[in-house]
Amino acid sequence: MTDPTTTAWQHEVDLLVVGAGAGGMTAALTGALSRLDTLLVEKAATYGGTTALSGGGIWVPNNPTLERAGVTDPEERVVEYLEHITRGTVGRDRLQAYAHHGPRMFRMFEKKAKHLEFTWCPGYSDYHPEAPGGRPEGRSIECPPFDMHRLGELAHTQRGSAMKVPGGLIITSADYVHLNMITRTWRGRWRALKLGVKSNLNRLRRRQMVSLGQALVARLRISLRDAGVPVWLETPLLDLVRDEDGTVVGAVVERDGAPYRIRARRGVIVASGGFDHNEAMRKEHLPEVGRADVSGGADTNTGDGIQIGHAAGGALDLMDDAWWMPAVRKPDGRVHSLVSERSIPNSVILSPKGERFTNEASPYVTFVHAQIAHGHPYLWFVMDQTARRRYPFGAVVPGADLPQAWYDAGTAHKAATLDELARLTGMDAATLEASIGRWNGIVASGKDTDFGRGESAYDRYYGDPTLPNPVLGTVANAPYYAVRIEAGDLGTKGGLVTDAHGRVLDADGAAVTGLYATGNVAASVMGNDYAGAGATIGPAMVFGYLAALHAAGTTN
Repeated sequence: MTDPTTTAWQHEVDLLVVGAGAGGMTAALTGALSRLDTLLVEKAATYGGTTALSGGGIWVPNNPTLERAGVTDPEERVVEYLEHITRGTVGRDRLQAYAHHGPRMFRMFEKKAKHLEFTWCPGYSDYHPEAPGGRPEGRSIECPPFDMHRLGELAHTQRGSAMKVPGGLIITSADYVHLNMITRTWRGRWRALKLGVKSNLNRLRRRQMVSLGQALVARLRISLRDAGVPVWLETPLLDLVRDEDGTVVGAVVERDGAPYRIRARRGVIVASGGFDHNEAMRKEHLPEVGRADVSGGADTNTGDGIQIGHAAGGALDLMDDAWWMPAVRKPDGRVHSLVSERSIPNSVILSPKGERFTNEASPYVTFVHAQIAHGHPYLWFVMDQTARRRYPFGAVVPGADLPQAWYDAGTAHKAATLDELARLTGMDAATLEASIGRWNGIVASGKDTDFGRGESAYDRYYGDPTLPNPVLGTVANAPYYAVRIEAGDLGTKGGLVTDAHGRVLDADGAAVTGLYATGNVAASVMGNDYAGAGATIGPAMVFGYLAALHAAGTTN
């Protein structure tokens, strides 16, 4: 730990924020709006972090957007829901702080940050809607599309999106659920037509529109610009500076290739992401099934902030868990997360031997937790030609064959019979035949008596509304396809232990004065579960906001 007396400060601010994802950007914006001289530094050459690669959803109940839509709950019901899904592993004070202050953060945005606009994603169910306090109609919101030209030169340093949409359409999460059914419903076709018209109009008007996580990041960045917050890119955190009583009084970053000392009079907020791409940390902390780096997190997320915060006295928790997401690792190295695909009716997901072991359409963290519990190092997504004709898969449009590169790499296989599919994949032929036979019998009965697929509103959200049960359909129409699935993640969720103000705590539960953390650098307020779409970004923003308020000595 750096001694503050050894070298003079090279820069001084009230508040130093490390990491330019949604959590860090929100913290920096809150600091500036609270009249703190604030600086945001970012390790990468681009701003946006994992948020820029994400769907950009935000789960914060009772925010003003939801209030206007009539989707509100007593605060205690929200806490009840969070207590149910976290199963006593997260302090009630943190859950209450999240439920109480989250809506206030959005009211601050509406009053002081005009670029931050949000819309509701109707019907995007909470991930456990049947739990006490859960909502099947959902509480996730997102930003409307944003024209990057409004950012001027700043647009060139925003991290690009990992999501490729066929046809170059600019879609929101609320669009996608309908576009996903383009071959099945008139609503899907109408939505595609509307998006196509919008795309052409944007080109004619020379707009450079972005959506999803890109829109959220862009809106935060332009808000920071208006608030006068400088953002230093290519400025990684090297160390924290503590005085003789252990208070964090600043940091050492790398600037222009050399150590650079910044004094932070009111504190340092670390929001530098998880250890997604740190091979040694993954091997040390994560379960064997999830150790391979199949992460959709930003490539600069290597656990720096966690390690530096821990060295400063911060305790760690939840280091063995992640925001798990079943994923296809494509031959070019890109990771495609399987969100909607797991609700394809004419499909099952099987173990390496060929056994079905869980509800395929369950929340993605729940699904991979089941995979880890069963010890399956990889899985096979098995579907038939009906599935390929009707539904998109891995950004491949309905009706198109899977890319030849997938077959060449062994990522995918296609066969005229189940016996041939077993030979190609290594599944046991008799087990595969029995699993498909059992599944087709379940479909005929209309109820998954094995694992309850289709019983939850969440299961059905991405399903086919033209079917009696939106996620039940036979696997019976050759040729058959199998795509290899890995235990991927959206980022790790273990890190520094924090309190209801976002302060980092030591092993005895005392605050490390002057040090705050939010986002995936901190142990998640969601515990081992996931409340709903945007329950990564929502807490990152809310606790970034609370940390900045605490540093400013104000309350909302």
